[in-house]
Amino acid sequence: MLELLVCSLLTIVPDYLYRRYRQGKRLGKEITFYSVWFELRWGITACLMLTVGLITVIFYNHPSTTNATLFFRTIPVISETTGRVAQVFVGISGPVEKGAPIFKLDSSAQEAAVETARRKIAEVEAAIVVAQTEIVSDESKIQEARSALQQAVDELETKRELRRRNDDVVARREIERLEVLVTGREAGVAAAVAVKATTQARISTSLPAERASAQAALAQAQTDLDKTTVRAGVSGRVEQFTLRVGDIVTPIMRPGGVLIPQEAGRVSIQAGFSQIEAQVMKVGMVAEATCMSKPWVVIPMVVTSVQDFIAAGQIRAGEQLLDAQQVQRPGTLLAFLEPLYAGGLDGVTPGSTCIANAYSSNHDLITSGNISTTRKIMLHAVDAVGLVHALLLRIQALVLPIQTLVFSGH
Repeated sequence: MLELLVCSLLTIVPDYLYRRYRQGKRLGKEITFYSVWFELRWGITACLMLTVGLITVIFYNHPSTTNATLFFRTIPVISETTGRVAQVFVGISGPVEKGAPIFKLDSSAQEAAVETARRKIAEVEAAIVVAQTEIVSDESKIQEARSALQQAVDELETKRELRRRNDDVVARREIERLEVLVTGREAGVAAAVAVKATTQARISTSLPAERASAQAALAQAQTDLDKTTVRAGVSGRVEQFTLRVGDIVTPIMRPGGVLIPQEAGRVSIQAGFSQIEAQVMKVGMVAEATCMSKPWVVIPMVVTSVQDFIAAGQIRAGEQLLDAQQVQRPGTLLAFLEPLYAGGLDGVTPGSTCIANAYSSNHDLITSGNISTTRKIMLHAVDAVGLVHALLLRIQALVLPIQTLVFSGH
C-alpha cells in the first residue's frame, strides 16, 4: 500500500493535473467514478507498473521475512544407567546451577561395589606389610643356612687336613659324608635366597599390580556410583520435570524433563529468507527485527552467518529412492542475526516469533570509482528505497500487537 501511494504521486497525480488544467476536465463532471479508468488510464497503468517494479527492487535488495525465531537447544534429563529414583532435588520447574544434582537413583549395589573395592585395596596393603615381614624372616633363614653351610665346610676342611696328614685318622667314608652335607647346605642357602627373591618380587611386582587393579576397580565402582546421581551439565532451568521417587528410569525411556541452558535463545535470531535472495544475503549486512514478546520495539541487528545449504534438500539413506516432488515446500535460506549492540535481545523471550529485515548497502561499490555514473545513480536509488522497507517494519511493529490481540482473537 505504501509503495502504491508513493508511485501514485509520480504517475496518477501528474496525469490528473494534466487532465484538470490542460484539458479542463473536472472531478464529478468529466472525471467521474465511472470514467476514471478511461480518463486516468495512463497514470493508473504507469502507477501499477512502477509499483510492481518498486516492490520487486525493495524486496529483492532488502530481504524481509516473518520466519524468524530465537531457537534454543534443550538437554534431556535422563540417567546413563537403569534404576529406581531414590531422591529428587528439584521441582517440576526451577533453576539449577552447573554440577547441581537433579535426581538420584538407588545406589545400594554401587555402594557395595565401592566398599568391596576398598576392602580389596586394604587386603593388598596388608599383604604388602606381611610380605615385608617375611623378608626379615627370609633374611634370618638365609643367615642360618649360611652358618650351617660354613660349619659343614669348616668340618670338611678339618677332616681333609687330618686325612692328608694321616690316612688312618679319618675314614674315606666320613669325608664323603661331609661333602654331601656341604652340598646339601649349599642347596639350603640357595633355597633360602630364592624364597627371599620370591618375596621381594611379590612386594615389587605382584602386589603393586594387584593394588593397581583394586584401585582401578574402585575407580570404576565410584564412577558407577556417581552415575546414579544425575547432575546439571550447564547452568540453566529445568522444565517439565515429572520424575518422582519410585519411578523406574532407563536410558531408552523418554526423558524425565528438559534442561534449558542459561544462554539458550539469548544470543541470536535465526531467520529464514526466500531462496531467491541467496545472492543478496551476505555476512555483515545491517538488519532489524521486531518480536512478539517485545512489542513496539525495533532491534538493530547484523547478519553474522548465512547457511550455505537449504534444509529442504537434505536426504537420508533408506530403502526407497528419493523423488524430487516429495519436497512439497521450498526451503528457506537460514541466516543468523545478532544484536548490533550489547543487550539488544534483553526482554525477548527465547522461542519468540519475530519479523526481520536485512538491508543491502552499496556504499563501498559506489565510492570505489569503478562503476559508471548511471549505475551509481541506480545503486543510490536501491539503497534509498531501503527506507521504505524500514518504514514498513515499523508499521508492522506498531500494528502487530493490535492485530494479534484484537483481530486474531488471542
